[in-house]
Amino acid sequence: MSVLVATPNAPWSYLGHEVYSVSSSPLSSLEDALESQLPAVLLVHGFGASTDHWRHNIPVLSQSHEVHAIDLLGFGRSAKPSTLNYGGDLWKEQVVAYVKERIGRRTVIVGNSLGGYAALAAGADLKSESAGVVLLNAAGYFSDEKLSSAPKDLGGRIRRGIGVGLSRDLMVKWFVYPLIQRLIFENLRRPDVIRKTLKQVYIDSTNVDDALVESIRRPSLDPGAFQVFAKVFQARGPQGKPIDELFQNLQSPLLLLWGDSDPWLRNARAKQDKFRLFAQQASLQFKEVVLNAGHCPHDEVPELVNKEMLIWLQSN
Repeated sequence: MSVLVATPNAPWSYLGHEVYSVSSSPLSSLEDALESQLPAVLLVHGFGASTDHWRHNIPVLSQSHEVHAIDLLGFGRSAKPSTLNYGGDLWKEQVVAYVKERIGRRTVIVGNSLGGYAALAAGADLKSESAGVVLLNAAGYFSDEKLSSAPKDLGGRIRRGIGVGLSRDLMVKWFVYPLIQRLIFENLRRPDVIRKTLKQVYIDSTNVDDALVESIRRPSLDPGAFQVFAKVFQARGPQGKPIDELFQNLQSPLLLLWGDSDPWLRNARAKQDKFRLFAQQASLQFKEVVLNAGHCPHDEVPELVNKEMLIWLQSN
């Protein structure tokens, strides 16, 4: 399998906080890149991941395109300040700023899971500056759904019970709840737990290797990592605008890539149907491809994802 072949970019900050990014290009110079008719490609990871999660995609995509990958604030090698309001709006604005300030040309934005929501929101915000949006098992909600609806799964009910029921008591809210969060966080960042979780998320666990586990564990050791986890843990979804509203504002082509055995997206098949329905209602130029994979098809079946992306990029 390929490994990440990309160069860390020069320092860049957003809202005064350092953001880590990498890039790779077949083009010999910036002048060539600007003259090229091909759009740039920006890769946006999901929850708990980083630029390292695109290890099998960058080497292939960068053979024909200028490719960037970015660590969202709170994740990877980017800063993890406790003062930020982590959510879809923050990450959308970060992606938009990166496209405008660091890429400076029309860009296809690719996102997985939480990063998929950020990619879609950024693409809608960039309007004609967006050359396309690619969503891989994207997170998000629709306007006919309520963020505060009661979860059906056991884990969701426990999380909601802790966050809503117990928080009425100030002692619990100030002392017990943070302790519970800390215990969950410490457990989740254990290498064996990371590996076990990934094997549940990947249908084919061949690519669940030491490098992948370490790429998730290492950022969890950074100062501020727990505070980021606590804030995201309490949030209900990525917040921001609903997906159908973002579709109405999107002016560029859309590619929907689905791992059809996703254990993390509740009612995954129904979610796919809604993405398709609202994309049609928004009269978007879109293509949908369903793959035999889990929540992270770009890392689980990268050959298939790279092939579909290159076909779509060439046709658009």
